[in-house]
Amino acid sequence: MTQQELGYVFGVSGSTVAGWENAHDNMPLPKLVKFSNLYKYSLDYVTGLSRINNYVKLDKLDKKKIGVKLKSIRSKLGLTQKEIADECMISQTTYSNYENGLYLITSLALYTICLNHELSIDAILK
Repeated sequence: MTQQELGYVFGVSGSTVAGWENAHDNMPLPKLVKFSNLYKYSLDYVTGLSRINNYVKLDKLDKKKIGVKLKSIRSKLGLTQKEIADECMISQTTYSNYENGLYLITSLALYTICLNHELSIDAILK
């Protein structure tokens, strides 16, 4: 598939797809999930967190449920919101909004948390 064709599927321009492919821009989490489902690759595999493709189709992203999981994980790790936010290079307020389900966490913040603490993106989003 060309960048233009993939852009059409995702409702973005070919240059946006090029930005994702060349690591100039981060792919938004809903688009990353759509990509994963389109090619039937797990998010952990696509992001390089795993060498094994354990694909499971993800449907709708529920920011409230994801927020509850993020809070649970942070508590189990014994970290404060500020500590996790600092790892992600975001404000504590922004991270709090993710945990409270006000905003969907970004793909970059989620990847950073998973990479730093050996967690699975797929497991968090299920």
